[in-house]
Amino acid sequence: MKYLVTGGCGFVGCNLAALLLSKGHAVTVFDSFARAGAESNLAWLKDRGALESIKGDTRNTNEIEAAIRAGSFSAIFHLAGQVAMTTSMQNPRQDFEINVGGTLNILESVRQFSPQTSVVYASSNKVYGELTWLELSERDTRYTPKSGATGVDESAPLDFQTPYGCSKGAADQYMLDYARCFGLNTVVFRHSSIYGGRQFSTYDQGWVGWFCRQALEIQRDPLRKPFTISGDGKQVRDLLHATDAARCYLAAAENIVRTRGQAFNIGGGHANSLSLLELFAHLEEKLGVKMRFDKLPWRPRDQKYFVADAAKAQRLFGWTPQVTKEAGIDEALAWEKSRLS
Repeated sequence: MKYLVTGGCGFVGCNLAALLLSKGHAVTVFDSFARAGAESNLAWLKDRGALESIKGDTRNTNEIEAAIRAGSFSAIFHLAGQVAMTTSMQNPRQDFEINVGGTLNILESVRQFSPQTSVVYASSNKVYGELTWLELSERDTRYTPKSGATGVDESAPLDFQTPYGCSKGAADQYMLDYARCFGLNTVVFRHSSIYGGRQFSTYDQGWVGWFCRQALEIQRDPLRKPFTISGDGKQVRDLLHATDAARCYLAAAENIVRTRGQAFNIGGGHANSLSLLELFAHLEEKLGVKMRFDKLPWRPRDQKYFVADAAKAQRLFGWTPQVTKEAGIDEALAWEKSRLS
């Protein structure tokens, strides 16, 4: 099989490309190489199979159209995008052009030149906004739903907030509508926090890796100045390991008859959920450090709780997460330690 991965030298993209290559598939990665670590991820991928790389930008209609027309791909995994809410607040137009314009360019190219190709899209839990309808109890270390629910399913109302939420939500809806209006084989994944190896985390994106790095730096220098967090640290996300995300994307493409035109919430689930404070406690125990931090105001429209109910994905194509948060954090620590050495 031949697959195209946009953003294929990014964190999730390179993990997905590696999985495809390990199964003997031909893979083309399409990447602008704008993010730190992309060149390193490409070099890592080149040792793993029949890989072609294209330097291009999904905002450039000619570049993405040429790649799709020439490829005859079985599926396109569209992971390229602007991924940070804070960046979207600083430059909403760029956020729109990348996330909405780039997505529309892909859909139009597929519609006109390769309508048999499936398109699997990486959306976000941010399409649900703050989830203000979800009543929460505040516990010592986390927020938890008063109803006792352990996850949010796809029936949650869409509520696009912040430029990032608007751009990801618009692209999300274009994907679903191109299945309805034009008969394309599109699938949408609204995911929670993805983490693991090959992630070049920053303050704005990749919080598990970022705080693992802070813990390792404290281990080296216990007197370093405190790091900062936004909010009170009790906000909860479920952790989805990158290898589990990759398996999910491939399984959806392989079962396109059942998944086309569908949106799925995917994440590690309640068993793999953590608040910031709980992650800090885990890192303190594991590394023998004290996670000293200062609090900043909440980020605009931040969710106090999001855990994905992935029952629909399990029901329609048999996917469940396999990597536990403990094993995943160990890997994230090992990866960040290798970056510090």
